[in-house]
Amino acid sequence: METPIAPNSGDEEHAVITHFRLAGGGFGDSNQRELVYEAEQVMAAAAEEAGVGEVDGNEFGGGEAVVYAYGPDADALFKVMEPTLRSLPFRPGHVVLRRGDKASRVDL
Repeated sequence: METPIAPNSGDEEHAVITHFRLAGGGFGDSNQRELVYEAEQVMAAAAEEAGVGEVDGNEFGGGEAVVYAYGPDADALFKVMEPTLRSLPFRPGHVVLRRGDKASRVDL
């Protein structure tokens, strides 16, 4: 899916990058990874339906799960992802909202 660029954003794609601490270390256990995969599918469908961007994938390692999403407006994308992100049981967790060369952090 090609993501449109927001007006006045100057061709910069925004990002929502979510970090969750997993129990133990490494890649977490299979149940934890499954919860992240399921949440990713829900958020991808919500982002596509709202037309605000796309959930692009994940990384597991070092006792952490990271989910990446991109779109023309980080705030709009986070808004559709937020209910699912907050429903996940992993803490601590936070989201980095990247808007071009500026970023902010939201603790979950």
